[in-house]
Amino acid sequence: MTPKGHKESKAKKEAAARRKTAARKPPAQEVPAQAPPAADVPPRAPAPAAPVPAQAAVPRAEVAVSPAVDAGDRARLLHGTHHDPHSVLGAHPVPGGVAFRAFRPYARAVTVVSGELRAELHDDGDGFFSALLPLTEVPVYRLLVTYDGAVHETEDAYRFLPTLGELDLHLIGEGRHEQLWQALGAHVTTRQGVTGTRFAVWAPNARGVRVTGGFNFWDGTGFPMRSLGGTGVWELFVPGIGDGELYKFEITRPDGSRTLRADPLARRTEVPPATSSIVHASHHEWGDAEWLAHRADTPVHEAPFSVYEVHLPSWRPGLTYRRLAEQLPAYVKEMGFTHVELMPVAEHPFGGSWGYQVTGFYAPTARLGTPDDFKYLVDKLHQAGIGVLMDWVPAHFPRDEWALAEFDGRPLYEHHDPLRAAHPDWGTLEFDFGRREVRNFLVANAVYWCEEFHIDGLRVDAVASMLYLDYSREPGQWTPNEHGGRENLDAVAFLQEMNATVYRRCPGVVTVAEESTAWDGVTRPTHHKGPSGFGGLGFGMKWNMGWMHDSLQYMSHDPVHRAYHHHEMTFSMVYAYSENYVLPISHDEVVHGKRSLVSKMPGDWWQQRANLRAYLGFMWAHPGKQLLFMGQEFAQGAEWSEAHGPDWWLLDPAYGAEADHRGVRDLVRDLNGVYRATPALWQRDTDPAGFEWITGDAADDNVFAFLRRDAEGTPLLAVSHLAPVVRHDYRLGVPEEVPAWVEVLNTDAARYGGGDLTHPDVVKPEPQPWHGRPASIRLTLPPLATVWLRPA
Repeated sequence: MTPKGHKESKAKKEAAARRKTAARKPPAQEVPAQAPPAADVPPRAPAPAAPVPAQAAVPRAEVAVSPAVDAGDRARLLHGTHHDPHSVLGAHPVPGGVAFRAFRPYARAVTVVSGELRAELHDDGDGFFSALLPLTEVPVYRLLVTYDGAVHETEDAYRFLPTLGELDLHLIGEGRHEQLWQALGAHVTTRQGVTGTRFAVWAPNARGVRVTGGFNFWDGTGFPMRSLGGTGVWELFVPGIGDGELYKFEITRPDGSRTLRADPLARRTEVPPATSSIVHASHHEWGDAEWLAHRADTPVHEAPFSVYEVHLPSWRPGLTYRRLAEQLPAYVKEMGFTHVELMPVAEHPFGGSWGYQVTGFYAPTARLGTPDDFKYLVDKLHQAGIGVLMDWVPAHFPRDEWALAEFDGRPLYEHHDPLRAAHPDWGTLEFDFGRREVRNFLVANAVYWCEEFHIDGLRVDAVASMLYLDYSREPGQWTPNEHGGRENLDAVAFLQEMNATVYRRCPGVVTVAEESTAWDGVTRPTHHKGPSGFGGLGFGMKWNMGWMHDSLQYMSHDPVHRAYHHHEMTFSMVYAYSENYVLPISHDEVVHGKRSLVSKMPGDWWQQRANLRAYLGFMWAHPGKQLLFMGQEFAQGAEWSEAHGPDWWLLDPAYGAEADHRGVRDLVRDLNGVYRATPALWQRDTDPAGFEWITGDAADDNVFAFLRRDAEGTPLLAVSHLAPVVRHDYRLGVPEEVPAWVEVLNTDAARYGGGDLTHPDVVKPEPQPWHGRPASIRLTLPPLATVWLRPA
């Protein structure tokens, strides 16, 4: 055959192939240009029909395949059990061209549009559409989806590559992704030039996961996610949706049933009792750079640290985060506190839990505003020079069926052993601290609040319940650890990892443990082993629950009996330097029948207030940092209630006893003022050389007198007299190097509501030895009062 004849024969074969391909193509239909219903992206009228350009056609030697989804894949997609929908849906090179497949339930027609190309897909039934187009490669394309009387033009979610890289997946698999919130959850992003939201969730036991939300009318059938290897992570990029969209994950359990779940890493939620997650993109611009730059200049143990504990929803009921930002920083600054501690702000379904039963660990509660609104509040507190601590609850979570409990059909975040999982006191579930992904979830969460919200400290709730396997459990209800002990080794490892990670990543941040036992080394570094053989837990500070219990017990006694309970005020100094302590008068002490702080005090109204003032003076002088719950700073008589918050009306000038309450508030303000200006009261809180008893055994006189010293040795003398009588010329031994003393604070001052037995003149020592010292001074001790003196 001549070359010319060969070419003619080849051309005839190509033409025949084109005719055969065209014969398989379904007939074109006219798509009505009618506005669609609300959906992912604004509708756009379809372009006029155009034929497939000649240059797109290609010769193919292979036998063309059917583009339709096969029966197995079809069934798995319909039932929500497909692990890799991207391998089926979208556009894929196949013998004979490119196969386009779309899964659009309820659609009447689907058309592929790419430049001049328009090709309608064949309706294969059950919402499946497909066609084989004679293209050499997969083009950039969009879909025109026709519903009853409406057209929706959109990107195809199944044409995009995975949004999580190998490093993210490796770190997640290892349980070492310290910024997990940047990998999982919902993120507005741009992929291949298209803006949308990337969804990712960890659900290793799921047979399939689908995204559902307002953008698909809460029917996730057409939005299956793909499983990324063996990490248990499922992922889907949904084009055209963004900030503010509601969503959940529809999970097919191992038994084939389905459950609808909020996103464990949702950064924004609906206002309870609604439970949907919300896509969130932050737009807050921080203004606290100066605060952050100097936050780590002085170690917190050597700095003033006076904390005002606040329940945000009830501090001023009805105020949002932004309205709180107008009032809270000004009030706290006026009162002289260095920090606020916020009771849990993470999302929780039941307001009566005060935030201690969390369902949205990565979302500030929507009751008071958006995440950016909460950032605004933190920002304003920092700009006012006030540090922000928040309560953090990694011990347990509630059993709500839309949240973490058996998240993917099996125990996942909770321990697989029901006895280990069930918290005996609160009806909640304990985290499985031994599972690396769960530890990662919690460690990253601690970092998240510090890095994303500029939180300065985490007060970790219920540490004791985490540390002991037998916590609130009877014999037979718990299993010893591998060494036969009662310690929860997994929880120990988790707390050590959390503290080490936070301190490494977030300079100047402090972690504080609410730990009610004598666990050895709560604030010891993790690499230092103690007598028990454990490394320290690595916390910065620990709540001194023993001091709180003992001192309140002492103060509750009638003064005539206090001599027999003197040790309740002095015993704390036996162990004061075993840990780095905070002295907490928290919300827990003024609710559920425990009475408010002033109501715990014996005597009539005058004596109650005097006792309270003396106690606060003792507390602020005692080694350790201070924490006081809202409402106690002005001697509120009623217990706190989250329903109405502090009784601010007590400070109304029209109220008859307003002066009594204002006097206590003024004392707290002055305590903070003198405290911050006196390094002896905070610089050596963790150093035994910063404290000396003058007399700790004057039980019959109800007197406690001691010195506090700063780093230079400069002293402050604190004397607490807790009897309702006046003691004239009460002699106290003092250091001989101080030539004269001056009173800097007296809780009996008239402006605080006291009897005004003060020392306006300089007090000079006498050369008479007393209390084992070569010199002494004589003071008039007011009844039920604390007096502070410093070198003149």
